[in-house]
Amino acid sequence: MAKRAVADMTGKTVVVTGANSGIGLETALALARAGARTMITARDAERGQAALETIRREAGTEQVDLVLFDLASLESVRVGAAEILDRTDRIDVLVNNAGLVLTDRRETTDGFEATFAVNHLGPFLLTRLLLDRIRSSAPARIVTVASTAHRAARQGLDFDDLQNTADYKGMRAYSQSKLANILFTTELARRLEGTGVTVNCLHPGTVATGYGRDGDSRGFLAFGLQVIKPVIKTPEKGARTSVHLASSPEVAGQSGYYYIKAKARNPSKAAQDVGAAGRLWEISEGLVNLPSL
Repeated sequence: MAKRAVADMTGKTVVVTGANSGIGLETALALARAGARTMITARDAERGQAALETIRREAGTEQVDLVLFDLASLESVRVGAAEILDRTDRIDVLVNNAGLVLTDRRETTDGFEATFAVNHLGPFLLTRLLLDRIRSSAPARIVTVASTAHRAARQGLDFDDLQNTADYKGMRAYSQSKLANILFTTELARRLEGTGVTVNCLHPGTVATGYGRDGDSRGFLAFGLQVIKPVIKTPEKGARTSVHLASSPEVAGQSGYYYIKAKARNPSKAAQDVGAAGRLWEISEGLVNLPSL
């Protein structure tokens, strides 16, 4: 995909989660360079501060803010969302970028399987908590980084075991969470139809990110991540579709789509199951203790 010029984002406020490294950092940097006030989120203060300074320096702007919270904790997400709302009166774009892949099954402080929690429940809750502000800023956009890995969940979501308690496999949990990202996009787009808020998701390509950097991935999975490093995209290239969906006038008004290389593509059959999308939405509301939208 050829590099595209980023549309002027002057006067707009964007929020990018997981922007301390990789795709998130490059997405935030591109949007800041385009003139947006950019709010980045991170769970680690030192890495978040380093990213903040990098973006300010390379974009040549002080209009970059850092909000610290952990998507693995529902309470932390609530605190982070409240801080975002306190610091800006508008949100033109929310980019749900943060995610992880784990070799071993772990549980969050809330008792949820960590991959499902960080990749789906955390972004679900954050989006819901920011949604009124996003709607009041319309036309506005919500962009979620999914993955072609969702295709490995051929049988769809296992609603009897969303927490992956039985026969845990890291890539199975990851593929299910990425399928959840697409189903979330489908259902939220349906619920926001006619509001001026568009919702889309994307596969960024196989990108050299921070996955596995903190010991999250071991054994065969860690070995695989190392083997493919020479042939995968740089984070800057991986961020291009996120930036396109966040800024381009070409996708204004388009909602509910899955993109690869800035083009709408059909996800897997399981990802097109509108019944599953609605069911996941209702279950997710219950898990994060939110009223129905």
